[in-house]
Amino acid sequence: MNLKEIANLRLVNQQIAGTRFKSAKDLVAWMGAMQAQDTAMVKWAVGVRLTNATDKFVEAALDSAEIIRTHVLRPTWHLVSADDLRWMLELTAPQIRRTLKTRHTELGLTESVLSKSRKVMEKILRDGNHSTRDELIVEFNKVNIATDENRASHIFAAAELDGLICSGKTKGGKQTFSLLNEWVPQTQPIGREEALALLAKRYFSSHGPATLDDFNWWSGLSAGDSKRALDMVRSKFSSAAVDSKTYWFIESDVKAKDSVFLLPAFDEFIISYKDRSATITFENHKRAVSSNGIFHPTIVVNGETMGVWKRVVKKDKVILELEFFAQIKPALQRMLEIACVHYGEFLERRIELPA
Repeated sequence: MNLKEIANLRLVNQQIAGTRFKSAKDLVAWMGAMQAQDTAMVKWAVGVRLTNATDKFVEAALDSAEIIRTHVLRPTWHLVSADDLRWMLELTAPQIRRTLKTRHTELGLTESVLSKSRKVMEKILRDGNHSTRDELIVEFNKVNIATDENRASHIFAAAELDGLICSGKTKGGKQTFSLLNEWVPQTQPIGREEALALLAKRYFSSHGPATLDDFNWWSGLSAGDSKRALDMVRSKFSSAAVDSKTYWFIESDVKAKDSVFLLPAFDEFIISYKDRSATITFENHKRAVSSNGIFHPTIVVNGETMGVWKRVVKKDKVILELEFFAQIKPALQRMLEIACVHYGEFLERRIELPA
């Protein structure tokens, strides 16, 4: 196995190069979790991995609580299946809280302040009164809870990690929060060891070939927990040594073939690995990822990141701006056009490319 083969097998296992899923919930469960701070982009991350999906189709899965957007794994938003939310939170929230503790101290977010904010959210959100971020900030300010200097984001994240709130139903085109126990059906709890094994199984099945370091980065678990999780499931996977690193993966009969994909910002194909050398060169990494950690939408050609793209959404069309790191072969031009059209079909708008 070499880096190119790793990239192509990731395309297959991540359901980008062909998919067996039609349901957003089933796809997200297969992936384990999908990074989701950009809601529009993570909907495309789901859509590009499904058959004939639209933005409205994915949003309907969010609006019906089939999939949930919340803070889980690393201290950022992810999409998870509603069935996985509680056990995943129980497993990963303690580590995330430790990560955020220093910043909370700097912001003066004491347990007293967070408790007060939780009571406000419980009061406002109860009985299905899903509310936007701005609506809740107004309520915080009424009782003198400071929300400046990004305090509001930390207040919401803390409540999500506590299992109090999570994403709710879209209102007026805006994301809302809901009370988790009202919005997400109860699920059977599982033990910590079972949760560790399940998270590792999900990751290496959907993201492999990947290393232990990759899983440790993606999961946000401690190094010890990450190793124990892999040890419990390693017998289920094949492995290969590449450049002195051991990669774990499930085999696939799907053969690599020419492909071009427009992938969203923060897509799992790039962001979910500590070592991204299989899918993007060192020189191009800084063009696809900003110095402050913003992962741009990418153009992936035969498993390699070959460019970035931007979009301007109009009422009846989407204008795409494509920037390539190197010229692609003329034979792949038609595949690029199909990839652009695919995105337009997802948004149910025609695509326009600058002359």
